Amino acid sequence: MLRLATASLAGTAIEFYDFFVYGTAAALVLGPLFFPTFSPLAGTLAAFGTFGVGFVARPLGSVLFGHVGDRRGRRPVLVASLLLTGASTVAVGCVPSYDTIGVAAPVLLLVLRFLQGLGLGGEWGGAVLLTAEHAPAERRGLWASFPQIGPAVGFLLANGVMLVLSATLSDAQFAQWGWRVPFWAAGLLATAGLWLRSSLTESPRFLEIDDPARVPLAEVTRDHWRLVLLTAGALAAGYAIFYAVTTWSLAFGTERLGVDRTVMLACIMAAVVVKGALTPLAAVLGDRFGRRPMCLAGCAGSVLWMFPMVALLATGQPLLMFLGFLGALIAFITMFAVIAAYLPELYEPRVRCTGAAVGYNLGGVLGGALTPIVATALAEHGGRVPWGVGAYLTAVSLLSLACFALLPETRPVRVPTPAPVWD
Repeated sequence: MLRLATASLAGTAIEFYDFFVYGTAAALVLGPLFFPTFSPLAGTLAAFGTFGVGFVARPLGSVLFGHVGDRRGRRPVLVASLLLTGASTVAVGCVPSYDTIGVAAPVLLLVLRFLQGLGLGGEWGGAVLLTAEHAPAERRGLWASFPQIGPAVGFLLANGVMLVLSATLSDAQFAQWGWRVPFWAAGLLATAGLWLRSSLTESPRFLEIDDPARVPLAEVTRDHWRLVLLTAGALAAGYAIFYAVTTWSLAFGTERLGVDRTVMLACIMAAVVVKGALTPLAAVLGDRFGRRPMCLAGCAGSVLWMFPMVALLATGQPLLMFLGFLGALIAFITMFAVIAAYLPELYEPRVRCTGAAVGYNLGGVLGGALTPIVATALAEHGGRVPWGVGAYLTAVSLLSLACFALLPETRPVRVPTPAPVWD
């Protein structure tokens, strides 16, 4: 289990590195390079628009790779999705700027971002199911949380590289070629990920299925549509919180508050480190107290923390910004540490790869794709403290709280060991 969970963690870390490095670049440099005819605000919105395209593609990727996962097995999904995401990320680093090839530059950026999202849409379902379906029932939450640590590791890798480049290069060098280096590095990471995944075995639960669904999406749409909508709404808050902290706040802090980009990256990364470290602990609590109570607690915490978070961000003080980000990400991981066990348990095995992945990635569209765009627009019309952003994030958290309240508990019931009977 440790070898399997570690390989799944490494793979999700690499794929989310690919996804996150684009978000960081969108916040820092893509607007002026690929949308130079726009105003600074419009350029940032356009860059975040291409960022959002990746989320729109993710449900399509979950349908495509979910079909493979439910028909052919979870393992093939991991290889194909990693290849697609890695190749498209390297290609982003090779796209010439608008000044070189004109309108073709943002068009290519859009297409490659779509392919990134397509690959990542299949990654999560394959990695989580392969781990969760191997794990013993009483520790499923803990083992399935390993792939959930992957996004934190991927984010730290992506932003760590950006932080080093930002600190060592001049603004001109960073804009000219420095931002491309993290994208090129994705090729090496993808190669390492493929090597790690080459020895994984197929899920035992998949091998037990005698009658795999002929068209998994049709079956999910017909029999589980309500569950898909509820899981998408439930997960929207987690996505909104994470990308408000890691993407929107980076642009807001550097552009509106005048905070140095190195300081902003350091504050965000420090909060993500703590979040990653707390993931297994939250998962163990999910095994002990249940998936649904943890999700409800995380949503309630986010409802209470969104206004304090934007107020702390608006100070521009590194320690206070860190505390604001940390509180938000603790609420986030209280929900998302148990999701990798919760979602697969909600769906029957024959359509599990499609159902769980589609619900997970539709939540990404609702929360992740819209949040940087909506938050940027709301902050533009507010004062120094973007209260409108706090209201938006609070509303999304309330929606998710209501959806989690309508979902059932799935934690396996422990059967007590009978006392020995003596003659």
